[in-house]
Amino acid sequence: MSQSTETFAPVDTPLQIPGPAKKPTARQWLLHISLFLLTVVTTTIFGIIIAGPQLRAPVAPPGFRGLAGSIFLIPWIYVTTVVEIIRYAVAHPKFLGEGLKFSGSLLAILTAHESGHYLFCRYYGVDATLPFFIPQPPMLWPGTFGAFIRMKSPVPSRRALFDIGLAGPLAGFIVMLPIAFAGVLTVHHSGAAGSGGIYFNDPLLFKLIARPFGIDLANSEANSFYLAAWFGALVTALNLIPVGQLDGGHGTFAVFGSAGHFWIGRGMFVAVVAISVLGWIWHGSPAWFVFIVLLAVMLRVRHPQPETMEPLGLARLIIGVVTLIVFVLCFLPFPITIT
Repeated sequence: MSQSTETFAPVDTPLQIPGPAKKPTARQWLLHISLFLLTVVTTTIFGIIIAGPQLRAPVAPPGFRGLAGSIFLIPWIYVTTVVEIIRYAVAHPKFLGEGLKFSGSLLAILTAHESGHYLFCRYYGVDATLPFFIPQPPMLWPGTFGAFIRMKSPVPSRRALFDIGLAGPLAGFIVMLPIAFAGVLTVHHSGAAGSGGIYFNDPLLFKLIARPFGIDLANSEANSFYLAAWFGALVTALNLIPVGQLDGGHGTFAVFGSAGHFWIGRGMFVAVVAISVLGWIWHGSPAWFVFIVLLAVMLRVRHPQPETMEPLGLARLIIGVVTLIVFVLCFLPFPITIT
């Protein structure tokens, strides 16, 4: 966390820095730590699943008969499978280790991302919550819906909006980069792409890492580090989309103002709709359709205006260009292919 603060420290002095933000209470710490630990559990379970344990198929007890039995059978199979995954991982530490590698790597990226936002909120005196980590029900991909903080007071200046908005994805990218190297350099060559299933397409960053080492990612099996970095890159790219109050939306508003934010956001929304249709036709993937709904909602919410709109300065504009490069490296128009 201290490293992220130093890396993304403001390069210009803001016109005005408000008083210190409120410190979290003990009850708030307990809530956020509890959500984090639940997310550790759910992401670890997903990491165990992708390691490929040989599980026993659940056998339904005799009492599950008829329509009522069928209704209760689904949750029974679900709970039984989760218990079997945990039992198998405890009995085979190798799989538990893979699960923890995935969970630790992914949560390190998410924690760095949200800490970047939170620390700059505190620097600028913006009242904000601690990061909320959102666990998924066990066995869903990738075990978490992500994380977020909620700002509860106005952003004082244009520079503060820029720093708070972009500190998160840049901090997450810095943590994600060595994990991506570890994942790409340790993939196992499978010899063939396979005949069916779900395939994770590689972002430009992964391809650039693989090329000097002659690694064929198309015919390789992903590992825990690779998938953690893959989801981390996806989260980074989605947050940098210049729409609404996403991180990219904050940066766009700070650089181009209200009018630029309005038109760039709507242009990006049209592009995402087109990508969604092409992804369904070419890759059999509905991955973008849910995000379209979220973007549509965000477009209807007016972005708050900072209290002052002072010039950003050359250094921040350079950071903006660097952030755009990060977006290009992480963005996947077609994240998965379903065959």
